[in-house]
Amino acid sequence: MLDITLFELAGRPVLLIDLISSLLGLTCVFLAGRNSKYNFWVGYLYTAALFILFWDKNLYASLLLQPVSLGINILGHYRWTHPREEEQSSKDSHSLKVSRLTPTAIFLCVVGTFLVAGLWGWTLDNLFPEDPHPYLDCMVTTLILLAQLLSSLKKWECWIVWLLVNVSQIFLHLSVGNVFMPIVCGLYLINGLWSLYTWVKLYKNEA
Repeated sequence: MLDITLFELAGRPVLLIDLISSLLGLTCVFLAGRNSKYNFWVGYLYTAALFILFWDKNLYASLLLQPVSLGINILGHYRWTHPREEEQSSKDSHSLKVSRLTPTAIFLCVVGTFLVAGLWGWTLDNLFPEDPHPYLDCMVTTLILLAQLLSSLKKWECWIVWLLVNVSQIFLHLSVGNVFMPIVCGLYLINGLWSLYTWVKLYKNEA
């Protein structure tokens, strides 16, 4: 049912699951960028749709990401709605305020990302040789995990990571012959730029 071809774009079929996951993803990040806690409810559906999509494309690192992504989504949902007293937004005591990473945390994030992506890529290359781009696949996957974790903690730097994810995903989808998804990633990129501006503004208002 979900693998029904809706239309063709540049000679490539666009499946129903492609459209569903794209609409859910765009809705999720749009709501997150507007500081809405309802992004998490959409995120649960988005995770399920991506699991099906990546299974169809043989992108195993991205596929295995989804259970972890679900866990981070649950964590973020709780953290956004149950902040500690010192983390409460000045406008809403039941909402987590936007904050930023320390320089040490930024360094650890950068080093950790390269280490995890490199080790994971090597493992994937040996276990699943049919994965067309294991290292790129794993780098995108690791960046997504980092971006989701930072989003769940409401760190505005999460949008910088999301921008890196969007650019990387454009190349990843093009490499496996997807035409529709790179267009969607371009929309993510635009939303990410606006969301970065919005969250930095929220952070400055709370500072």
